[in-house]
Amino acid sequence: MNILPFIISGLGIGAVYALSGVGLVVLFRATGVLNFAFGAFGAIGAHCAWQLLEWKMPLAFAMLAAVTVSTAISFLYGRVFAPMLSHRDVVVRAVGTLAPALILIAIMGVIWGELPRRLQFPTDQMFVSLFSVRLTFTRIIAIFLAVAMVVAITLLLNRTRLGLDMRALANDRDLSAVLGVRILYTETAAWIITGIFSGLAGLLLADLVRLQGTFLTLLVIPAIAAAILGQLRSLWETAIAGLLIGIAEAVLTPIAWISPYRAAAPFVIALAAVTILGGTAKAALKDR
Repeated sequence: MNILPFIISGLGIGAVYALSGVGLVVLFRATGVLNFAFGAFGAIGAHCAWQLLEWKMPLAFAMLAAVTVSTAISFLYGRVFAPMLSHRDVVVRAVGTLAPALILIAIMGVIWGELPRRLQFPTDQMFVSLFSVRLTFTRIIAIFLAVAMVVAITLLLNRTRLGLDMRALANDRDLSAVLGVRILYTETAAWIITGIFSGLAGLLLADLVRLQGTFLTLLVIPAIAAAILGQLRSLWETAIAGLLIGIAEAVLTPIAWISPYRAAAPFVIALAAVTILGGTAKAALKDR
């Protein structure tokens, strides 16, 4: 059995998981919040894009609006509600993000329902052949976008004052405050960054798989798995883990008795990651 075509096709979804995992890690490193609403932020942005396209608005405008909506909601939660929980236990802060996730699922259900849809980009019709496999430009864009975003965030963390403040918060929040780090400003910036990541991931997944509120909200599961495999610290390890999770899901397709359940692969990997790397994840959580 030749699994190479499935490995290649899995790169696109894996790139989305990589983007999502990196978005989670950036926020966690700066604020100590594991954002369970990440997928919901992206889902409502993708729905807005779909609606604008139905109204015959330009694709570029719809995509920009999607990322803007996701980022605005993330900013609102990070600026207004997250600070209220900033001195609570890390588990409480994570569970707190379930509230906006559930609210957004309800809003999407009322406005758009749960009927699966798909976004259609012009790049879906363009492709290159790689080892006799058609790799669409949308998947290629997803891969390059994942790499570009990781490079950009790495440069931001290492070369800017904001990045220095984020790294300081990751090491010691209280000491950072004493040293003059702008806590609220830095944490708000992290929420904006993760909102951008969620908007991009939501758009890509709505095209590559399907547009459905609950489904996109559950995008956070493979993203968390990737983040844990990256030890909730390393951006590059998280990105690589996301790619591998996407590939693992794809290579199960030709196995007849597993194929109907391949969508559960990210959940199984997440469970395995928590079990195997639980000590590392627990240590990272304790540091917060």
